[in-house]
Amino acid sequence: MSQAVFEAPRPRRMPSFAAEPDPRALTADIPPNVLVHLSELAARRGISCDAWFAGLGITPQQVNDPSVRVSYRQARTVVARALKSICDPGLGLIVGRNQTVGSFGLLGLAMMTSRNFGEAMKVGIDNHKVSGSLLDVDLDILDEQTVAVQAWPRFGESDLMPFLCEELFSSCLSFARELVGPKLIPVRLELTYPAPSYASEYNAVFQCEVRFGAQHNRILVDTSWLEHPLPGYNALTSKQALALCHQQLRGADRSDEIVGSVERLLRSRLREHPRLTEVARTLHLSERSLRRKLADSGRIFREIHDRVRAERALELLHAGQLSVAEIGIELGFSDPREFRRAFKRWTGMPPQLARRSLPNTSAENWDDTTR
Repeated sequence: MSQAVFEAPRPRRMPSFAAEPDPRALTADIPPNVLVHLSELAARRGISCDAWFAGLGITPQQVNDPSVRVSYRQARTVVARALKSICDPGLGLIVGRNQTVGSFGLLGLAMMTSRNFGEAMKVGIDNHKVSGSLLDVDLDILDEQTVAVQAWPRFGESDLMPFLCEELFSSCLSFARELVGPKLIPVRLELTYPAPSYASEYNAVFQCEVRFGAQHNRILVDTSWLEHPLPGYNALTSKQALALCHQQLRGADRSDEIVGSVERLLRSRLREHPRLTEVARTLHLSERSLRRKLADSGRIFREIHDRVRAERALELLHAGQLSVAEIGIELGFSDPREFRRAFKRWTGMPPQLARRSLPNTSAENWDDTTR
């Protein structure tokens, strides 16, 4: 497969960590659900999708096999080609809002048979990879009134974030409304990328305030919904479906799981600048055990920490709402000069130049050296 297919052209040289695919992006461990939905949409519109899969070692027919798994790189390539082929603004919204409980398979059954909406949300978050999600997802309790489903780019990419966020959040909302009814209205939707030309479509789908250029990709829900009982509650069925979900998740390599756990914890605590000892304690491991598990994956803690910080820095630079100094604080740096030096070490360029290199970044920030 051509490298040019995997990575979209960029106006300037991008950071080296982003240009080199993460080895985990080549592991075929993702259910191809998103690819199935895109292929079905193409079929309904009379569009041939064979070219989307060319050179990838998979076919449109194979992704309908429930036993098939694809790599992130394969899925990312198909999605990028589909976006160019269909040329439909808001394609992620179209794909996501047409999904139903059945689209989530075993995970949908486990959620539907949960005791209440809060339990269903937790089941969905804990097992989101079973549904073929191309984003990492977690649950964040913001305050007593608000809980958020938050999404992170798995490998630091920004060019597909609009589609991936549209598909994820609109499908989650469609599913949630199937569970508790159409009266569920989110408190707010926040997205890190700039408002697209079809931004009004977001308001039509989500029926709530939508903030673009935000610091996080997340949908906020009033906590009063968490105790809402589900009519399909069945303890035995829920337990059986969850057991099958866990069985599928156990198919992934254990060492990769620990890397993912470390990454998720770091993302949620970047401002605190967590050390290896603190991360190990939170994961109920000794420092030595965590080092060994990471080494088994061919990874070291500092490399993971740097990558997570660099990806978050690029995400915030792309959003264009914070100064360079403020981004440094978000990443745990008290001195802006330390952040600038670290960012240049991670990416090979200063943050000001990276901001200019990123697509869709507001030009009004480019000439301000304090930013």
